[in-house]
Amino acid sequence: MAEPWLPADDVAAHLGITKDTVYTWIAEKAMPAHKVGRLWKFQASEIDDWVRRGGAARERVS
Repeated sequence: MAEPWLPADDVAAHLGITKDTVYTWIAEKAMPAHKVGRLWKFQASEIDDWVRRGGAARERVS
């Protein structure tokens, strides 16, 4: 079974952060996200891997 695509609200709840922080991390920390129309969608496995690699702790990506 394919992994479901999650909305920003679910990712924010999963990580215990605000939805605004999710959008900031997409722009400034290269958080893995996929644009579907006007919406950002996420896969929990990609987010978890990114966090484990230190993506959320990194300084700004140029």
